[in-house]
Amino acid sequence: MPIHSLLRLFFLAAIWGASFLFMRMAASSLGPAVLIELRVGFAALTLCVFAVYFNKKLAFLTYKKHFFIIGALNSAIPFLLFAFAAQTINASTLAILNSTTPIWGAIVGIIWSKSTPSKSMILGLLIGLIGVAILVGQNSLTINTATLTAIIASLCASLSYAIASHYTKHAPKLSAFDNAHGSMWAASMLVLPLIFVMPIREMPSQTVMAGVIALGIVCTAVAYILFFRLIDEIGPTSALTVTFLIPLFGIIWGNLILDEEIGPNTLLGALCVIGGTMLVTGFIRIKSLFKRHTL
Repeated sequence: MPIHSLLRLFFLAAIWGASFLFMRMAASSLGPAVLIELRVGFAALTLCVFAVYFNKKLAFLTYKKHFFIIGALNSAIPFLLFAFAAQTINASTLAILNSTTPIWGAIVGIIWSKSTPSKSMILGLLIGLIGVAILVGQNSLTINTATLTAIIASLCASLSYAIASHYTKHAPKLSAFDNAHGSMWAASMLVLPLIFVMPIREMPSQTVMAGVIALGIVCTAVAYILFFRLIDEIGPTSALTVTFLIPLFGIIWGNLILDEEIGPNTLLGALCVIGGTMLVTGFIRIKSLFKRHTL
């Protein structure tokens, strides 16, 4: 991997890891709907500025069905679920649960194509499930319905990302920028009615609003552009390795900014989830783990 691509990969992981920090900071005061409407709204406006600057026209009406599907599966639904969960569980746990997306992707792929999972896949799924169980266990002293609901919501968000990734394989072939731009406007329209059902709870502080703006512009609009640039440079498989790095930055940001405790359960759960993901995606295989080298 070229050094500039590697640097982009780490930068993308850092800003996506920070997204859980910003959601954790703002979810309680703004509520999930208002927070995510601001997130996708700022992202859509930012991408619109890019489109005007680079003279990129968006055929939204021509592909409106596609944009609404990808906007729902890849943005509106998972963003709302993570924002809901951010009211209860910390940024570190959110980032780790997000890294189960490739595991869900493998499960969806198996069901979609009716294929038989490999031994590496099965082992990876089991290890990933153990990791999630360990993360649940770290809240054993305060475990309640709200905590379990938040964890389930986070896993459903990751599942939504996985379904979206499989949908895009059969979707209209548009440019990466058009997909990002169109889906953000569609997501904005989908989330907008929900702000009347889940209105803002209290006026946010300047710090919270600064975080929300960063969430929309940097962690969503810029991140999408960066991610699709990586796909063009190194391919989707290599770009997927960003998933392994996001929990690391999520844990670091949560500890540095919100003073979230990094306990042994957090680290062990993260290792299990990341290790399981690597096995499921084929990044590492059982044979390579037990391969014997002979002279």
